[in-house]
Amino acid sequence: MSKLIWHQDFLKEGANLKDWNIRIGNDLLDDEGNVIVAGWGNGEQQYYTGKSNNLYIDESGLHLCACREDVETEDGRSFAYTSARLDTKDHFSYQYGKLVIRAKLPVGQGLWPAIWLLPQHQTYGPWPASGEIDIMEAKGRLPQQVSGTLHYGKAWDDKATDEYAYQLPNSTINEFHDYGLEWDEHSIRWLVDGHCYAEHLLKKDNTPYLIPFDQPFYVVLNLAVGGWYDRVEVDETAFPAHMTIEGIWLYE
Repeated sequence: MSKLIWHQDFLKEGANLKDWNIRIGNDLLDDEGNVIVAGWGNGEQQYYTGKSNNLYIDESGLHLCACREDVETEDGRSFAYTSARLDTKDHFSYQYGKLVIRAKLPVGQGLWPAIWLLPQHQTYGPWPASGEIDIMEAKGRLPQQVSGTLHYGKAWDDKATDEYAYQLPNSTINEFHDYGLEWDEHSIRWLVDGHCYAEHLLKKDNTPYLIPFDQPFYVVLNLAVGGWYDRVEVDETAFPAHMTIEGIWLYE
C-alpha cells in the first residue's frame, strides 16, 4: 500500500472543502432527509454548524471547533454547544487501502472527537447492517487513550461492537499523531504513528452477523459534545475546543 491515490492537504495555500459535505443540526437523517433520531443517534448535545467559529482552515490546518454557545432552533429546541461535522459522502469513497489522518485532538471531559467511515451505499440495509468503521475515537477526559471500533449487525438492538483501545506511550491526543487504518478483504488494522495496535479478521465463522466490510465507505470527521460514548458531565471550562487536521492520505 504505497501508491498515493487521494490526498487532502489542509496546510496548502488555497486548501478547501470541495470534496466535503458540511452537516448542520442535531438530527440523524435518512437518505431522503427525514429525521431518524435526535442527537445523531448517540445522545450528542451539540448543534453542528458551518459557521466560521466552528469550521475553518488556516495556516495550521482544518479546524473543527466546539464552542459554548446557545442555539435555539425553529422547532423550539435549545442547545448549549455548537461544533462541526463533515463527510465525503457522494464525493469520495473507497474500498480497501491504507488511510492516514494526521490530527491533534482536544482534551476535556465530555468532548468526543472522531474520525470514521460509513458505507456509501447501504447494500446490506440501514445501520448497523451495512457497517461502520471507527478509525479513531477519543474521550476528552482520557488524554492518553484512543480507540478503533467496528459496528455491524442486524438491528440497533441486535449488533456487534468490536472495540480496541490503545494507550499513547509518551504523549497525549492534544499533540499531532498519525491515525491509520489498513483495510483489505481479509482484515482491518488500526495504527497510531505507524504502530499497529489491533487487527480484526473479517473472515469469521463464529459470528451470527453478516460481515459487511466489502463495500465502499466514505470519511466522516466530527467533534461531538456529550453523548453516550462517555456518559459524563461536560466540563464547561474546556471550550473552545479544537480538533485540527493537517492532512489525509489514502494509499493502495
